[in-house]
Amino acid sequence: MMKYALRTAATGVLIILGAATLVFFIMRIAPGDQAIVLLGPDATATEVAQAQARLGLDQPLPVQYWHYLTQLVTLDFGESYRYGRPAFGLVLSRLPATVELTLVATAIATVGAVLGALAGAYRGRWIDRGISGLALTLYSMPPFWIGIMLILLMALKFRLLPSAGAGTPAHIVLPALTLAAPFTALLTRITRSSVADTMAEPYVHRAYAKGLTRRQVVTGHVVRNAATPVVTVGAMHIGTLLGGAVIVESVFAWPGLGSLLVSAVSNRDYSIVQAAVLFIAVIVVTLNVVADLLAARLDPRVRLGAQA
Repeated sequence: MMKYALRTAATGVLIILGAATLVFFIMRIAPGDQAIVLLGPDATATEVAQAQARLGLDQPLPVQYWHYLTQLVTLDFGESYRYGRPAFGLVLSRLPATVELTLVATAIATVGAVLGALAGAYRGRWIDRGISGLALTLYSMPPFWIGIMLILLMALKFRLLPSAGAGTPAHIVLPALTLAAPFTALLTRITRSSVADTMAEPYVHRAYAKGLTRRQVVTGHVVRNAATPVVTVGAMHIGTLLGGAVIVESVFAWPGLGSLLVSAVSNRDYSIVQAAVLFIAVIVVTLNVVADLLAARLDPRVRLGAQA
């Protein structure tokens, strides 16, 4: 188990380094010049050259990349030219709002596990068809479209909830529902498949032969054995919620890490983009490593397969 954990952690470190490297080159290859964005389109060539020298953009790309790698080690990404504050501090200040949104969305999405277990226990019946159809429909809808529809109905038409901003518990309802929608559908489908497959196992039929009711069989035997894929996939997908939060926070003007990242990309604020992407990559990779280790703990066949 220790060797498997070390191998998984080493792979995670390489993935983080790859993500950090990718965002570095993408930001410098993408159209637009940070110096021109900073000074405006009316800046002279001399002013642009002076700004590039001040920002370090006049140096060769390998030199910029080396300085960037040294910053990764010390977590010093420089100052944001737009906010005039250290980029890493800005990222940390926005993180609690994103974590709050992600946790609330995850709590809402656990409904999908309950619905999936119900559909799997009654496979082929009307309740299974209804829940499966609802999950498939929900999974096929883009999150930004769900968010816009919720704003139109709940905020503009019925005026039940605020459409944007933060400050009260009511403000988090619509963005959390939007973020949770695809995750809920995914948990429903995975749980339904796992429970349905487990229901076909011989030990389940023996439990029925002993006189146990469907509820006793499902709660006492099926759920526990069907939980492994649900827990592991669910843990992995929590990390992807951070990626979805980038879109959702922009739609609802939620003051989290996602909205900060979108604003930084549009303004070519390299320091914030690099710090935010690295932070998101660390969180996502960490959650995936934990999910892999949890899967190996719950099912030894996972680590045995990795060793083969």
